Amino acid sequence: MNNFTFCNPVKIIFGKDTISKLSKELSNDSKVMIIYGGGSIKNNGVYDQVINALTGHKFVEFSGIEPNPHYETCIKCADMIRRENVDFLLAVGGGSVIDATKFIAAAALYDGDAWDIMTGKGKIIKAMPFGTVLTLPATGSEMNSGSVITKASTQEKFAFNSTLVFPKFSVLDPETTFSLPPKQIANGIIDTFVHVMEQYLTYNVNAKLQDYFAESILKVLIEEGSKVFENPYDYDIRANLMWASTWGLNGWIAKGVAEDWSTHMIGHELTALHGIDHGQTLAIVLPGVMGIMKDDKEEKILQLGERVFNITEGSNQDRIIKTIDAVDNFFQSLGIKTRLTDYNVGKETIDSIVKRFEDRNWALGEKGNITPEVVREILIKRM
Repeated sequence: MNNFTFCNPVKIIFGKDTISKLSKELSNDSKVMIIYGGGSIKNNGVYDQVINALTGHKFVEFSGIEPNPHYETCIKCADMIRRENVDFLLAVGGGSVIDATKFIAAAALYDGDAWDIMTGKGKIIKAMPFGTVLTLPATGSEMNSGSVITKASTQEKFAFNSTLVFPKFSVLDPETTFSLPPKQIANGIIDTFVHVMEQYLTYNVNAKLQDYFAESILKVLIEEGSKVFENPYDYDIRANLMWASTWGLNGWIAKGVAEDWSTHMIGHELTALHGIDHGQTLAIVLPGVMGIMKDDKEEKILQLGERVFNITEGSNQDRIIKTIDAVDNFFQSLGIKTRLTDYNVGKETIDSIVKRFEDRNWALGEKGNITPEVVREILIKRM
C-alpha cells in the first residue's frame, strides 16, 4: 500500500426529515445564498423544506445552474454574491449544483480571471463557506473537494480540487430522490460505479481494505440498481444508493492506491463537444478503456470479475472478456446506451478529442501511458 495523508472534514446529516436541521448549522447573523438549478426543487417539495428551515435567516437566491455547470453562469452568481454581501452559500441540488457552488465559493473571492482556477494557472488561497442539500446522488461532490466546470464559449470542461472547498456540512435525505426520472437515476448509478472503478481498476498494491470497500460499493450499486426502477419509493433502496454514491468519491477508497481517471477525462470531452450526459459518456468509454488497457489492468479485471460478477470459469482472457461484457451489460440494463454511434458521434469527434489531448500534452491513466493515440483506439473501439 502506498503512503498517504487523509482528512475529510465534511459533516454528514443523513436520513428522513433532515432538511429541517439546516438552521442548526447556520449562524443567526449569516446572509445565505441558496443556489439551485432549473427549478425541480420547487416541484418536489425540497425548496419549501429549505425555505421553512431558513425561517429567521436572511437569504437570497440564485437559480439556473445547468447540468454540467457553465463557467459563465457561475461568474454571474459570484458577481451577485459581491453585490448582496452574502457570506454563506447553500447548494440545493445534485452534483452539478454542488460543483458550481464550489467554484463560485472560490471565484467570488478570487482576484483575477477565475477561469485560471480551472486551468491551473491560478491558485485558490481562500473560499467562501458553504453547505449542501443533496437531491441527486451521483458525483459524491457532497463529501469531497473536487469540482468540474464547463466553459460554454470554448466548449472546454475541466476539473479542479482544493481542500478549501470541502462543504461544511451536507444534508442527505433519501426521500428527496423519489421524484427523479429514470434516466437521472441511471446516470447517477453509472457515475458512482465509474468513480469507484477509476480508483479500483488499476494495479494491485495490496490495499485489501480499499479493495473490499470498493467492491462492496459496486455490489450495492448492482443489487439496488436492479430494483430501484420497479420500487421507486422504497426508502432503503434509495438510502443505500445515496450513501454508496457519497462513498464512491469521498476519498476513502483512493487512499494508498493508484488512480486512473482516463474514462472521466475522455468522457468530459464528449459532454463538452456534444452535450451527452456525463453518466452516458462514462458508460460509453469505460468498457473501451478496459478493453484496450486489459493487459495493464489484467489482475484487477480478473479480481473484479470474480468478486463482483462471480466470473470464475475459463482462461484469464476469457474471464477478462466476460467481465468487460458484464460491465457493459450492467450499464445497458439501466437503460443507458453504450456506443458512440448510439449518440450520432462519428470519427470527426474522435479526431477533435485526440487533437485536444495532443495540444494539452496529456497522457492519462495510472501509468501515464494512455497517450492521445491510445485515446483514439479506445474511442474507435466504442463506435
